Amino acid sequence: MNSPLIQLLVLAGIAVFLILRLKSVLGTREGFEKQPLPRQQEPHSSTRRDFEVIEGGPDHDIIDHVDADSDAADALARMKRAEPSFGVADFLGGARGAYEMILMGFERGDLAEIKPFLAEDVYETFAEGVEAREEQGLTIEAEFVGVRELSLVEATFDDDTAMAEITVKYIGELTSTVRDSSGEIIEGSPTQVKRQKDVWTYARRMGVDDPNWQLVATGE
Repeated sequence: MNSPLIQLLVLAGIAVFLILRLKSVLGTREGFEKQPLPRQQEPHSSTRRDFEVIEGGPDHDIIDHVDADSDAADALARMKRAEPSFGVADFLGGARGAYEMILMGFERGDLAEIKPFLAEDVYETFAEGVEAREEQGLTIEAEFVGVRELSLVEATFDDDTAMAEITVKYIGELTSTVRDSSGEIIEGSPTQVKRQKDVWTYARRMGVDDPNWQLVATGE
């Protein structure tokens, strides 16, 4: 057998070996690539489960302000069932503005504008305080600086009457100056900021057209 023929047979044998080897490698890789298909379903399933947990999970509008297992949380949840448009964060935002309006109305002796937001007994107490100041010839000059702290302390809900009560603690900052009938300062300073702590309770019947809460109790 001549040399060129031997070389051709050798090359043919090498080619067959390479083809078989290549098919073996490709086959192994092809089987490997098919495995990710089930794994691609796992993130989707996990995402779905996470979504379902979030969708049916705790109401952060409530638990961001009170303990999840507290009586207040239960009362707030029942308020929401009675009036789905009610929001705790929205209420507290309104309570922040109400604090400034009512506090400044009392400090300045102007109760006409705040009367609709006061329960009758609270209004009478405020009016007596203003009247006592006037009888002594005292005037108050006050400027509201801001609310330093605000927190929801307690909440109750009566399912029979749909009456809701929410208690809020404030720490406010303001300047307050008391002057006598001659204009002399007898208390406070027009430049010194003082802190004032108040605990106020608001009440409202849920599910009615009137959206306004009334101040029904005050304390410290």
